[in-house]
Amino acid sequence: MFKNKKGFTLIELLVVIAIIGLLSTLAVVALTSARTKARDSKRVADMKQVQTAMELYYSATNGYPVCAGLVSTCVALAPEYLPGVANLKDPGGVAGACGDPAAAKCNYSFGAAAAGSYKINFWLEGVTGDLPAGAHTLTPAGMQ
Repeated sequence: MFKNKKGFTLIELLVVIAIIGLLSTLAVVALTSARTKARDSKRVADMKQVQTAMELYYSATNGYPVCAGLVSTCVALAPEYLPGVANLKDPGGVAGACGDPAAAKCNYSFGAAAAGSYKINFWLEGVTGDLPAGAHTLTPAGMQ
């Protein structure tokens, strides 16, 4: 009569493959989101480090560095106040040209600022803390 065959049917195998595919898709999406958040967290941490260094520089010299261009170029003026910041490089991702989301990487840049002040431009890919995605500036008053 009927022989008792052991094994999986084609339907069972297809269901298992579909479940594995769905789980792997979810994992890739979660990993991409985590990478974006990590890059943004690094940018915010870099800006806090630069802000602290700028305040140390201000305390020592009664003024901020006068510079335009890349932060890594400008902080070379006073490396003793900016250890580890001299080669500041954007962590990549969507940010580019410090405000251009089409480019792959950039250095943070000094913008125009009034005498006795500074303005550093940076870009966030997503919401980080209370900062929305997009272009931001760091000034003596904080991040905006």
